[in-house]
Amino acid sequence: MELQTTIYLVVGLSFALYIGIAIWARAGSTSEFYAAGGSVHPVTNGMATAADWMSAASFISMAGLISSMGYGGALFLMGWTGGYVLLAMLLAPYLRKFGKFTVPQFIGDRFYSKSASTVAVLCLLTASITYIIGQMTGVGVAFSRFLGVSSDTGIYVGMAIVFAYAVFGGMKGITYTQVAQYIVLILAYTIPAIFISLQLTGNPLPQLGLGGTYSGSDVSLLQKLDQVVTDLGFGQYTTTTAGSTLNMFMYTLSLMIGTAGLPHVIMRFFTVPRVKDARSSAGWALVFIALLYTTAPAVAAMAKLNLHGTVNTAVTSGGDLYAPEASLRYEERPDWMKRWEQTGLLKFEDKNGDGRIQYYNDKTANADAKAKASAAGWNGNELTVNPDIIVLANPEIALLPNWVIALVAAGGLAAALSTAAGLLMAISAAVSHDLVKGVFAPGISEKGELLTGKIAMAVAIVISGWLGLNPPGFAAGTVALAFGIAASSLFPAIMMGIFSTKMNKEGAIVGMLAGLFVTLFYVFAHKGLFFVKGTEYVDLIGGPNSFFGITPEAFGAVGALVNFVVAFAVDKVTKEPPVHIQAMVEAVRIPRGAKAIDGAH
Repeated sequence: MELQTTIYLVVGLSFALYIGIAIWARAGSTSEFYAAGGSVHPVTNGMATAADWMSAASFISMAGLISSMGYGGALFLMGWTGGYVLLAMLLAPYLRKFGKFTVPQFIGDRFYSKSASTVAVLCLLTASITYIIGQMTGVGVAFSRFLGVSSDTGIYVGMAIVFAYAVFGGMKGITYTQVAQYIVLILAYTIPAIFISLQLTGNPLPQLGLGGTYSGSDVSLLQKLDQVVTDLGFGQYTTTTAGSTLNMFMYTLSLMIGTAGLPHVIMRFFTVPRVKDARSSAGWALVFIALLYTTAPAVAAMAKLNLHGTVNTAVTSGGDLYAPEASLRYEERPDWMKRWEQTGLLKFEDKNGDGRIQYYNDKTANADAKAKASAAGWNGNELTVNPDIIVLANPEIALLPNWVIALVAAGGLAAALSTAAGLLMAISAAVSHDLVKGVFAPGISEKGELLTGKIAMAVAIVISGWLGLNPPGFAAGTVALAFGIAASSLFPAIMMGIFSTKMNKEGAIVGMLAGLFVTLFYVFAHKGLFFVKGTEYVDLIGGPNSFFGITPEAFGAVGALVNFVVAFAVDKVTKEPPVHIQAMVEAVRIPRGAKAIDGAH
């Protein structure tokens, strides 16, 4: 069976499975729509949480980022998995014991204020909509490459699929669909990695193959990769870091507390019966996530070595990397390169007119590499590779069977769609349950609230699709920005709500707004979206990364610190919470039993 037919078949079957599950598990009440009736088994919830968490960023982008950044890319592994430890130990059990549907409802009740709930909704919508742009863009990329349609058409199809199982199934339908999506995406990620690890190291376990010996040599895989990339002018793969040590620390911290504050992930812990189950499902989620996250570094390193080996035959033969005959002739490039060129994510520019592809770092400070490139007649790097293609193109680069390539296509789509559904659920609940029922129409019937939730989700799908079709100027860093927003606004409020009996509504509200504002200001100012005078950007922050060298993607941790400081400062000069609120906070922290999830105030 030819490749395109195989892809249509595998992806089509996966979509049919998702829609079938949604029909079987459709929600009939608000409890099922928002929290799956609070009856999901911890293992099932852990698997669904893993799928909810492992978005297009994890499946498609993370290995690509590690591949391009080298050692510095480890911050994504440390930040995201560390965030889950925070979530499991410090937040999930207490939020589950509180017995509400959503994060804004917790904040509104804990801080005895509809204004606090409304501000939390604002923060939630900002983070979720920002995050979902990346998911819809990922759907478009995957569809455009694998289904032979335009990126725009791919987004329309993705919107229709999510609508079919999210609007009708609610959290109940999404939960069981995400279990299926996890199985699809983990198989799609690990099977190619096993094949490639066997090819390069003879070890079927990628995690062990990464530290194994490179086939046909007496050096390790990482030593071989370091040798190749440094000889071609790139930084040493195993030591390159992401900017300064301070920036790497702040970036990791931002991802950690952003993970613990993401509303669509926190909502998953309202779907289990008991507090014990919330902690257990968080543990299972870490196990399921670890299967992919421990494989990602191996995928990154092996894909980078395979990519260099494709365009430069001396990588595998051990000859001179700068020998003219070592470079791949453009007209002899493999089919996978031709297919990815059509997406615009892989580009070739023949700068010296020799008809061969030179892939190296032409901006290197390595004098030896510069001299060899000049002597070989190279006139600059000629191949541009978007890191996002590393995982999706990996089985094609390694010449794996068509069914493996088709499985990767289904896995990439499953990752993007599962997280998009979770984000849409969080948005729907925030609008229908926290704004409509909580603020504007407290007396609305359950049937009316359920209808409102479905309408809110349908509208959110349309808006997210439009943003995917017309991404704003800051879309390049949307995933990191979403974590920064959650870290700087929601995480501190949740932490203070659980662990500080004296924190009052004024402190929480002003703190959330301060953290959100300072983070958005720093990010948008770097993107040149503020303070335009004529056609020139007026710099009011002192240049790029002006705050101690911290990048915008890492600034969420600073925003969180601002949130905490402002909240406690305001708390000191305003009235402390009522006695019954302080007693409620103490009761929530005592890990005995749990309220039934009914969403009632």
